[in-house]
This record gives sequence, structure tokens and C-alpha cells, in this order.
Amino acid sequence: MKTIAIVAGESSGDLLGSHLIKSLKSTRSDLMFIGVAGPKMIKEGAFSYFPMEELSVRGYFEAFKKLFHLLKLRKNLFKKILDAKPDLFIGVDAPDFNFWMERQLKKKGIPVIHYVSPSIWAWRGDRLGKIKKSIDHMLTIFPFEKKIYAKAHIEATFVGHPLAEMIPLHPNKKKAQNKLKIIKATKVIALLPGSRQGEVKWHAQLLIDSAIELSKKIRDVKFLVPLPTRETYNIFSRALFKNTHAELDIQLLIGHSSDAINAADLVIVASGTATLETALYKKPMIVIYKMSSISWQILKRMRYLPYVSLPNILLNKFFVPELLQNDATPENITSKAVEILKDASYRKNLLIQFTKIHHQLKQNTSYRLNKIILKFIK
Repeated sequence: MKTIAIVAGESSGDLLGSHLIKSLKSTRSDLMFIGVAGPKMIKEGAFSYFPMEELSVRGYFEAFKKLFHLLKLRKNLFKKILDAKPDLFIGVDAPDFNFWMERQLKKKGIPVIHYVSPSIWAWRGDRLGKIKKSIDHMLTIFPFEKKIYAKAHIEATFVGHPLAEMIPLHPNKKKAQNKLKIIKATKVIALLPGSRQGEVKWHAQLLIDSAIELSKKIRDVKFLVPLPTRETYNIFSRALFKNTHAELDIQLLIGHSSDAINAADLVIVASGTATLETALYKKPMIVIYKMSSISWQILKRMRYLPYVSLPNILLNKFFVPELLQNDATPENITSKAVEILKDASYRKNLLIQFTKIHHQLKQNTSYRLNKIILKFIK
């Protein structure tokens, strides 16, 4: 058996990691996967030394509070991986955690691949030097990233995004609504507060208040709230319970984010991979994000681009509305949502732009992953 150590730190990485494991196993049956894995990766046969949620933290202030715990955890994980003597290490996203691990393992002679480039084109481009010392190969999910690495003399391959393979070019909205038993609603709005517990805590009340305002403006509107875990479901449920006076047609789901997005006329979504999924389903969206004021001030000073959402980054323009930090208010969200739902011309153009993104990222990712990774497994 050949051993691949693999570490993912959040739900988007879990999706990519599970697809990667499944792709490799379809070609090689002699592979064993160990490290840090989420439920999707574990389902594909990966062994996780500890829960993936231990790594899931966003924002400088939030990370600082968990710093001692994360450093101790990383040290223990490094020892376990070294003891396992893997043939290859693959870090899936989680750059702040993985690059140190990758650098140490590379020094020990273990080949290293990193899957998903950090946002060096958006902020912290100075990391290229450290990345070069940490990895043997970078697998990028966006086409423009390969040129950046070529200039820095770092081996990189654009592999596309597996979501572009999984999501049909012409999604069936009615099928998703039938699956979720949506019958009477005139409009369906999906509310996606994020995958991390911290994100849900920041966004739950904002989205509930926005739903209350929207229900005053739109007749027979139904809200869908997919949560990735039981813990995030409970966080949102507690926030919703405080607003029992409000008459909302709101359905909370554990999982089913793809169905909720597909069934929706509009998606209000926390910035992250879910914005890309929403674009691939060709849905109008409003991107939101809130964090601690300390983290926000640091991030604002360090970023290069005026936009943060993946659809805007890929289109290289402000196309999707972004309501961030102090701009993320129920009043602003409601006003923008009503505007989008009334603007047929914008939604028609959105379909064209998002279809371009879909074709751009649909690259037979499984084949490309296998071609690169299996070169490192002798």
C-alpha cells in the first residue's frame, strides 16, 4: 500500500479532498489516505487523526484566540504524519496551517503538493517566496493563477473545479423545489450564513432580520437555510427562536446546500466557496460578510482587489453586489434583493456571465488531478 497524507481544514476543502480521493482510487486501489479529513473525505476512506472543525477558523483576531491550541495540534499532527512515513503529502487549502506543515515535511524528503492556491492575487502576494520553499507542485482551481506561479518559478497546474463537473450547465430548478417539497411560494430565497460556526454566529441574526424585512416586501416568500452541521444548525435555530414573533416561512436544513441554491430565485450568501456554487447554478446573489472589527481592519489594509467574492474575482469586475461589514444591514440587503428580483435584464446578463465561468472551470478535473499526483507515487 502507498500512503498519502492529506489535510483539509473546512467544508470546501472537504469537498475538494473527497473528489480527489475518489479520483485517485478509481485509478489506483493501493492507496491509503491519512491526516485531517471532513465527513465527505472520511466517506471516501480517509482516516482523520482529529475532527476537521479544529482547524476551521476565520479572521486574525479569531485565529489569535485559538493560536496556542492550533500550534499544539499542528505539532502533534506533524509527528503522526512523520511516523506514518507517507509517500506524498497533499495540503488542501488551509494555507496558514498547511504551509508550515508542508515546509517541514519537504525538508524531510517527503514530496508535497498543495491543492487550491491561497489568494495571493487578492492579498499577501509576499507569500510566494515561502510557498516556493514549501511545495513541489501547486494545483490551482482558477485559470489566471498558473501565470502568477510561472513568474515565481513554481510548478503549477490549472485543474479546474470539480463543482463545475458536478453541477449541470442547465440546472433543473423545479426538480430541486420538488425535492424540498416547495409548493406554494411565489419567491424562494436561500440564506447561506457560512460553513464555520463563527460565521454562522456573525450572520444568523443579520439574515433573520433581513428575512423579516423581505417578507414585508415580497408576498408568499419562502426562505431556505442550509447548515452544514448539527452544530451550525443549532446556532441558527437559537437565533431564530429569539424571533418567534415574526411570521416567516423559513425552513432550516442540515446539508442540502446545493438543493437550496438550485431551488432559489435569489441567494444571500456569505463570501466563500458557496458564492462559486451559486454562480454555477446561475443564481442571482447578494454576497455578505461580517467579522470582528480588528480582523476587518487588518484585512482591509492588506487586500489588493476591491472585491472579495469569487464570481467578481473571476469576472474581474463588480458584477455581484457585496455588502460587507458595516454595509451588511437588513435594510441594504432588502433594498438590493428587491432591486435584483425586479431587474430582468440584469438576471439575463447574469446567466450569460455565469455560464462563461462554468465553461472556464469545467476542465475534467479528475483526469488532471490524477495525471499530476500519480507522478509522485512510484
